Amino acid sequence: MPVPSNWFETFFHGVTLDLWRKAIPPKQTTAEAEFLIDHLNCDAGARVLDVPCGHGRLSFELAKRGLWVTGVDISEEFIAEARANQAKQPGSPATAGGSDLSTRVEFILSDMRNIDSTKIYDGAYCFGNSFAFLEHAEMNRFLRAIARALKPGARFVIETGMAAESVLPDFEEQSSHELDGLALTIKERYLAEESCIDSEYIFERDGQTESRLAREWIYTVAEIRRMLEAAGFSILDLYGSLKCEPYKLGSQELFIVSEARP
Repeated sequence: MPVPSNWFETFFHGVTLDLWRKAIPPKQTTAEAEFLIDHLNCDAGARVLDVPCGHGRLSFELAKRGLWVTGVDISEEFIAEARANQAKQPGSPATAGGSDLSTRVEFILSDMRNIDSTKIYDGAYCFGNSFAFLEHAEMNRFLRAIARALKPGARFVIETGMAAESVLPDFEEQSSHELDGLALTIKERYLAEESCIDSEYIFERDGQTESRLAREWIYTVAEIRRMLEAAGFSILDLYGSLKCEPYKLGSQELFIVSEARP
């Protein structure tokens, strides 16, 4: 079946979100938050953009560390969950006393390509493989929107496991996974003429089966660098892990630290 270009507008609801919640342990979120604190180069009280933010796992972690975070995501279910969690934080109207953690986060339901450039941020980040969702023209639109929303010298940090040098050396056409009673089979096809991967995600739980289609665009590291530079960023560092190991062919993750040029 052909995968629509806007697949991500309807993909993230129900069982896919259940999988995402199970797939990332709290210690991973803590490690990612510490990496961002180290590389965003922001003082306490700085305003940063989390796009797309999912249910706010990193937004809340950075807010605990003194930043003011705006999370943007296209998933109505995830934004509703993030706002519900916000209402439970110390300092919210729903809780008594405590810190003002709930006031240091806000969540906006929006497409990642439609960043509000009237709000100027001290930093931004894009984690969770979301960088692979957009084809070239739309990716350029997204990066330009981020650049307009950042102060000169503000940093933008990207994490992705879908760079060509990461995903292609060990590409599998089918894989199976199981997490807490949720079984997942992923069938994938690499379209060399388009440099993208078409995937069918087949979920099985409690005797019920559900499938979703996705398309992820595969960019080389050099392509990502060129797109960032064309959008107004300077590349500061490339890493292959949260431990700041050098990125190389076969690294499972790519972390790019960039800076908005004046």
